[in-house]
Amino acid sequence: MARVLVIDDEPDVLLLCRVNLEHSGHEVLEALDAERGLELAFSQKPDIIVLDLMLPRRDGFEVLRELDAADRLMTMPVLVLSARARWEDRVRGWQAGASEYLTKPFSPIALTEMLERVNAMSPEDRQEHRAEALRTLLLERV
Repeated sequence: MARVLVIDDEPDVLLLCRVNLEHSGHEVLEALDAERGLELAFSQKPDIIVLDLMLPRRDGFEVLRELDAADRLMTMPVLVLSARARWEDRVRGWQAGASEYLTKPFSPIALTEMLERVNAMSPEDRQEHRAEALRTLLLERV
């Protein structure tokens, strides 16, 4: 299964993700803030990252920018898991490089299914998925 890095400042969310993802056979790494999350992303090379956008000091958008600058978004898919459900936030998340976007509150089953689907995609498939998600969102505002 996958090595998953979960970056979220809410211990309850980390626990919920860890228990459910480990139950599905995944190895889980955890970080309570962006700095530790980026450190683990670069040192431990997870297969996929689950990323909250609302983090202390540095938000998830900054994490996405740093991963993109290091060309990690091509090889390390990122599933955004955030309470930021507004249209503008979702567009910004997809534009920043999210491979998938799930809003809180969330179903642990949906999280696991999305994670496994995204992790199985090639970088090209993830890029096409992101482009399609953005097209769909932008058509909502037409």
